[in-house]
Amino acid sequence: MNPKILIIGACGQIGTELTQKLRKLYGTDNVIASDIRKLNTDVVNSGPFEVINALDFNQIEHLVEIHQITDIYLMAALLSATAEKNPAFAWDLNMNSLFHVLNLAKAKKIKKIFWPSSIAVFGPTTPKENTPQYTIMEPSTVYGISKQAGERWCEYYHNIYGVDVRSIRYPGLISWSTPPGGGTTDYAVDIFYKAIADKKYECFLSSETKMPMMYMDDAIDATINIMKAPAEEIKIHSSYNLAAMSFTPTEIAAEIKKHIPEFEITYNPDFRQKIADSWPASIDDADARKDWGWNHKFDLESMTKDMLEHLG
Repeated sequence: MNPKILIIGACGQIGTELTQKLRKLYGTDNVIASDIRKLNTDVVNSGPFEVINALDFNQIEHLVEIHQITDIYLMAALLSATAEKNPAFAWDLNMNSLFHVLNLAKAKKIKKIFWPSSIAVFGPTTPKENTPQYTIMEPSTVYGISKQAGERWCEYYHNIYGVDVRSIRYPGLISWSTPPGGGTTDYAVDIFYKAIADKKYECFLSSETKMPMMYMDDAIDATINIMKAPAEEIKIHSSYNLAAMSFTPTEIAAEIKKHIPEFEITYNPDFRQKIADSWPASIDDADARKDWGWNHKFDLESMTKDMLEHLG
C-alpha cells in the first residue's frame, strides 16, 4: 500500500523538488502539496494542492481527515537569516507547526512524520571539524534554537508516545530549481545565478568560510530514504547528522571558473558572517550511513557541472 502524503511548505526550496519526486514514486494523487498561498508553479499545477496555514491545527487536521493522510512532511519554516529579522514569528512558526503534527501522530491520526533539522543546531562552542552526532549544542540563532528545541520534542514524543518521527540535520542545500530562500548558506546557490548572468559575484561571507553543503538531489534522496527505512533501522529520534561535501567561497568560485573563465568573485561580509562562523565546517554522519544506508552521490565538481548545465 502506498502512503498518502501531505507536504506542508511544498512551495519552498526543498518542498518543490520533494513533491515532484514523491509524486513520481507514489503517484500524483497520493501526494497532497500545501502552502500558505497558491502560486502559479509546477508544484501547484501538477497535482493536488491545498492552501494551508501551518499555524492552524484545525486546517491541518481537516486535510489529514479528508485526504486520509498517513505521512506528513513538515517543510514549512523561517530560515536562518530571515528568522533573525523576525525572531518571534520564526519561533511561533517553527515550533507550533511541529507541535500540531506531533499531536496528530500522538492521537494516531497519522502514522509517520518527517521534520527537517539543520546544522544550525550547533553553535560557536561545537567542535567545528567533523562535528559528531552527539556533541555540544549551543545555537546562537533563532532558527538554530527552534531546531534544537524541535529535536528534543521529536525525541520526547517518540519516547513517551511512540510517535514515528524521522529527521535529518540538513547542511547548506544547493538547487537550480528554486531561487535562494533566506538562508546563510544560500550564497552557494546565488553564486551560480550571478556567474551566468553577470560573470561576477559579491559574496556576503569571507573567502575562507568553510561550511558543510549538499546538492539538492542528495538531500531529497536522504529525505525519502529515511522515511522508507524500516522503523527498527531508525535508532536516533532527535535528528541524524548528514553530510556530503564542505567547501569555501574561494573553492566554489575556482570550480565555476573552470566552466566560466571570466568569472570573478569579491567579498563583502555582512551579518550572515557571524551566523556562518557559529556553524560547523564539516560533519560526521557515520550514524546515518550505518543505520539506514545513507550515501551521497554529488561532490563539488559534479554538482558545479550539473548546476551550470541546468541554469545555463
